[in-house]
Amino acid sequence: MVNKIVGWLVLVPLSLGLILIALANTHLVVVNFNPFGNVDAAALPGFGVPLFVVLYVALLVGVLMGGTATWFAQGHHRRREKHWRREAHLLNEELKGLRKTQRQNTPKSEVDDLLELR
Repeated sequence: MVNKIVGWLVLVPLSLGLILIALANTHLVVVNFNPFGNVDAAALPGFGVPLFVVLYVALLVGVLMGGTATWFAQGHHRRREKHWRREAHLLNEELKGLRKTQRQNTPKSEVDDLLELR
């Protein structure tokens, strides 16, 4: 419950901020991917992109790069967890087998047969 409240307290203002940035930055800008290009060539008329789109794309690329870097950095933790899960599964199966053989080796009494406890 607290996580939902904190999530809403963070998510709502962040969303409102992003909407305000989009509304305030609607003028068109020219995006140039050539850092060595002529400045006059960038001033030529052509297609423009709203500034908030450029900002959101840069934000999205940053989030994706950060997520990818984190995913690679935590690879050894995931690998170790997978190893211990496999180990726990094997031990659980071994324990089930031992319990099964123990039940088969112990003689049943008449009461156990009647009540079908074992």
